[in-house]
Amino acid sequence: MKKIDKYKLASLPLTLFFALGIVGSAAAVDVNKLVKDECADCHENDGNSTDGETPSIAGMSVDYFVESMGAYKTDARPALKLKDKKTDMKEVVNKLSDEDIQALAAYFAKQQFKPLKQKFDPGLAKVGKKLHRKYCDKCHSEGGTSAEDDAGILAGQPISYLQYSMDNYASGKREMGKKMAKKFKKMQKKAGDEGIVQLIHYYASQQ
Repeated sequence: MKKIDKYKLASLPLTLFFALGIVGSAAAVDVNKLVKDECADCHENDGNSTDGETPSIAGMSVDYFVESMGAYKTDARPALKLKDKKTDMKEVVNKLSDEDIQALAAYFAKQQFKPLKQKFDPGLAKVGKKLHRKYCDKCHSEGGTSAEDDAGILAGQPISYLQYSMDNYASGKREMGKKMAKKFKKMQKKAGDEGIVQLIHYYASQQ
């Protein structure tokens, strides 16, 4: 095969590059329009939900965002449908291209996470803190506040959403990784369902 002279290649018209497929032809994603049309109704423009039921996605790592969208597409993660919302995550994600998802992941990763102000039980939270340190901290470091673990931000999320997620894990409706499944089972055996409630109030207490 004849070697292409890079200097001659550089002088070719840009239209020819597109024709040859050397330069991608996909138009840039209008991420602000995507956020407004597909995300803001539940997660607000900055990714910080205020309805007390929907998780905040501001500050979420790019990898975890992409992983979560994939889980919705394959039904590995159930979609919460609220009565006052027109759609759910399953319906939304099926409309998004891979490019859309990457653009949204980068957008929300840049937003600052704001913990939800909500009522919690201090007694339950105190015990939950100990459970977190023993069973959860290796994957959800800094009390569940860090996005760098690529495991999602737990601290400051709505109690309603945390309970929904934990129920899905416990029932098998939502898939767990091997490490999480092992820790989850150990905690359930030791602390029972009350342990899950205590964990939830610990995460909710971080405001």
